[in-house]
Amino acid sequence: MARQSSSYQIAPPRHVAVIMDGNGRWARARGLPRTAGHRQGAESVRRAVTGAVELGISYLTLFGFSSENWKRPLTEVEDLMGLLRRYLQSEIAELYKEGVHLRVIGDRSRLPRDIVRLIEEAEARTHPLQRLKLTIALSYGGRQDIVAATRRLAEQAAAGVLDPAAIDEEMFASALSTEGLPDPDLVIRTSGEQRISNFLLWESAYSELVFVDKLWPEFDEHDLAAAVAEFQRRDRRYGAAVESG
Repeated sequence: MARQSSSYQIAPPRHVAVIMDGNGRWARARGLPRTAGHRQGAESVRRAVTGAVELGISYLTLFGFSSENWKRPLTEVEDLMGLLRRYLQSEIAELYKEGVHLRVIGDRSRLPRDIVRLIEEAEARTHPLQRLKLTIALSYGGRQDIVAATRRLAEQAAAGVLDPAAIDEEMFASALSTEGLPDPDLVIRTSGEQRISNFLLWESAYSELVFVDKLWPEFDEHDLAAAVAEFQRRDRRYGAAVESG
């Protein structure tokens, strides 16, 4: 991984989230099985991490496997789990070397036990690192996360340890799986699709959205830099009016 560049005069977004879409289409266009697209997509994950470090981004969140993806054919799911297993076994040393803290969000109850163990070990090993906070969303869905957060707060209220009147946006956000992460400044989706597909629904309320035509396996550091440059050209108002001169 390359070292951080100091060439950017305008501050990069603090938190970038990416919907990694297009692995299957990339493979189909080349007459390859979908699993080949997922393997190539893993290379793009490495490039995205490298690019984030170079650009000085503090938080990078990648949508790796949605709660809806469990409905895919069993062979494809098994291949994705195998790819995840290999990534956790082979990449953690490099992430540690580059100062990258790995965190995984989502429903772990559906993941194979050995993968959960690898995730826990990787999180513990990289926890002290601060250069880049890398979050991977696995078995994750935004609606699912909101429902789970609501259930936790409701249970506390029913137990009498929480006054429902005290629940505000900050408290609700702290009950989500993304607790501790700043809201994403920029959400990128590859493959030309223009939707967020149940990803960080609460957190992306004021995120800038950039849609990239390239399929995820083709996405590289230059594409990330171009998306960041587009973000830097925008005027973020958060619903406020801009006074005329």
